Order: sequence, then C-alpha cells, then structure tokens
Amino acid sequence: MGDVILVRHGATDWSEAGRHTSYTDRPLSAHGEEQAAALAGILAEHPIAFALSSPLLRARTTAKLAGLDDPQIVPDLHEWDYGGYEGITTAEIHRTRPGWNLWTDGVVPGPEGHPGETPEQIGARADRALALVDEKLRAADGGDVALVAHAHFLRVLTARYLGLPPAAGSLFMLATGTISRLGTEHGNHAVAAWNERPRG
Repeated sequence: MGDVILVRHGATDWSEAGRHTSYTDRPLSAHGEEQAAALAGILAEHPIAFALSSPLLRARTTAKLAGLDDPQIVPDLHEWDYGGYEGITTAEIHRTRPGWNLWTDGVVPGPEGHPGETPEQIGARADRALALVDEKLRAADGGDVALVAHAHFLRVLTARYLGLPPAAGSLFMLATGTISRLGTEHGNHAVAAWNERPRG
C-alpha cells in the first residue's frame, strides 16, 4: 500500500504575520506561490494516484501550482476553526490570557457560524479524512495519496494516524510550503518524512 503525502499550503500574508487563519480565505502571498511551485519537483518523485484538497483557496492554489491537477475537494480537510481568535496572533491572545495554549485551552466563540473547535472535534474530522484516505489507498494499486491542507489540521491528522490523541498534534511542527510523508513499517503506522522543503 502507498503512503500518505501531506502538503501544507504556501504562505499567506496572515501566516507570515503569525495570525490564526482558518475560515478567512486568504490567497497565497507571492512568497507562498513560489513555495507552492517549488513543491512540484518533490511531488513528481512520488507515484501519486489521488490528490485531496481543503476547499480553501490557499490549499487549492497550492495544489495547482504544485502540479496536483483537479484534486478532490474534501470539506473535512478545512483548517481548525479558531472562533474568536481568527486573525489574531498568539502574542495578542497572551495579553489577556497569559500562557494560553491552543492545544489545551481551546478558543473562544467567534461570529455566527464559527463557534470554534476543540482538538476532539478536529480529531473527529481527521478520522473521517483518514477513512477516506484508506479507501483511496486501497484503490491506488500501490500509489500514494496526497492531502493539501493546513498546519493545525494536518498535525492533528498525523496524531490520529499514529493512534495518538488529537492534542498530540502539538508535537509536530509544520511550516508553510512543506511536504511530509506518513507510511508503515512492519505493518505499523509511522512518520517516514517530516516538514521537508525543496532543496536548492
């Protein structure tokens, strides 16, 4: 069976500024577009049978620039809903909540339709996404499945792939414009590569 290739989208103006970005549909910055295009060489080295993408523009644009044409849009690959912390930096949150940590303290409710999500809610979405990935891998005849999505979501998905609780996603740092690979070793799920950037 093939591997799961995780692609974190390229940078946006908000990610470069450290602002929490979930449902705000920011486009890639010029630097983010360069990052996305540079991923094409790495992805071309993998036998990708299926590509799945978050519905958000920054993920869909990354997929296109990275050479993953016409990916299946999967709503469950959407980024963590940060609720009332949307667009706010961690430093700004610490002014009123010193020591705040997303993974343990959660978020405050945001505008209508965006109450925020807990790690457990993200974990449930990740489990559904992994069930779809498993289905695709079984149909891929040894090929890989690529997921183009977002940092916090992909970190939770990795934790769930490894059988860890959703909040264990805090252990996996993930930069913009990077590729990671989840595979198996002796029948056990394992991280085969992490947070790789194109060389050169």
